[in-house]
Amino acid sequence: MLPSLDLRDIQDKLSAHLSPWHRSFQFWTRAADIYTGYKVFQVRVNFERDAGKREAMWEKQHELAAEKIYSMCSDLGGFFLKVAQIIGKPDLAPAAWVRRLVTLCDQAPATPYHVIKVVLEKELGQSVDKLFERFDTNPLGSASIAQVHRARLRGDKHDVVVKIQHPGVQDLMMTDIHNLQAFALYMQKTDVKFDLYSVTKEMEKQIGYEFNFLREADAMEKIHRFLSENNKKSPVLVPKVMRNMFTRRVLVMEYMDGIPILKLGDEIAKRGINPGGKVAAAAKQNILKSLTLAYGQMILESGFFHADPHPGNILICKGSEVALLDYGQVKDLPENLRLGYANLVLAMADNDPIKASESYRELGIDTLISCKDEQKEMLKLAQTMFDTKLPPGVKMLQPFSEESSLEKIAIKAFPEELFSVLRTVHLLRGLSVGLGINYSCAEQWRPIAEEALYRAGRLTDQELRRGRKQGIFRRMFGK
Repeated sequence: MLPSLDLRDIQDKLSAHLSPWHRSFQFWTRAADIYTGYKVFQVRVNFERDAGKREAMWEKQHELAAEKIYSMCSDLGGFFLKVAQIIGKPDLAPAAWVRRLVTLCDQAPATPYHVIKVVLEKELGQSVDKLFERFDTNPLGSASIAQVHRARLRGDKHDVVVKIQHPGVQDLMMTDIHNLQAFALYMQKTDVKFDLYSVTKEMEKQIGYEFNFLREADAMEKIHRFLSENNKKSPVLVPKVMRNMFTRRVLVMEYMDGIPILKLGDEIAKRGINPGGKVAAAAKQNILKSLTLAYGQMILESGFFHADPHPGNILICKGSEVALLDYGQVKDLPENLRLGYANLVLAMADNDPIKASESYRELGIDTLISCKDEQKEMLKLAQTMFDTKLPPGVKMLQPFSEESSLEKIAIKAFPEELFSVLRTVHLLRGLSVGLGINYSCAEQWRPIAEEALYRAGRLTDQELRRGRKQGIFRRMFGK
């Protein structure tokens, strides 16, 4: 007999101490403290003329802010753990932020097993003991929306992963997003020349999808089928969904045996391989090549892609095979944006400022330019936003620094649908920086973009052949 404890009672108990009003108050109090701290510091640092001392002052300020951001994200959890994932990247945020926030990626508090058991049995309609030969009560990991447990179905020889949604979390996360949207509106009117509000609106839509595991199961099967049919061997492994074992709040899937990509360096050293040697470098190159190929095909050929390649969702399996996990955030890109982005990929790969400007207009990115060399800055802006390559001598991009193209070209309007592409490219760049490899995804994706445009009738046979010859020439001579 299934437990009679009501799920609504559980939800009320779990969320009582984190009411929407309490969360809103906590967010605005802490966000205002962090923001005003930086504004006051900007005035103070201008009085220091010594460049070395100014740099040290900035580092100390970033460390102070990092502690406050960490405390806010850790205490509030939920959506703010996703915020930490987005901003805590080595190519985007100050190093002090990255060092502090990277530890938050997989530290969402777990829901107690007795609560999870009620959700699981109510959703699947049978007791845990009848369904599973073994069920680990301690979760493998807990994220902002759900947690996962390792188990084995009765009569089966292979382990599975059971993903179960935290009760009561959806309403709280929507409160968080609405607060962030209000803050984004303020920031873009005062400090940041970018349409942050549209970005947060797309985040609201995408995260709303994550609460429907039926959609996630369908996405896993669709992407697995596409990558398998499009390649002799799929560049990444996609877990298989267990038939008739998924609902809106529970998803049972194949267990993938591997190590998190963040622990790759430790694993290489443990095997007695020099982390800075040729063998390790080759392994990292292969991992990045597999991910880049998979994403190029998904975004440019299909338009339907996994939109959350943060390190916590990537496992390295035997033979340096890459497993891509968590399909809660997927994006189905409209045809006009898929082909418009393909054009932008060619512009970035060819360093063509005219084509980059044309592609921005085609994509519906509305800009306000306040600099002399408009086209050159437009190309730099495109590469900053939509390519993974860092400029020569640059170890970390600062999109909102005074020298950045974003300070010279204001983004008045940014299509919400493109945010998932933007975020995916930035996550790939963060991975490449973490692996110590500086490469251009635009250059890697050039032939895929050409093929996509050719199939759509937007490139002729002659243009396709010429483009392929140019691509071969660049790869051979590095031009």
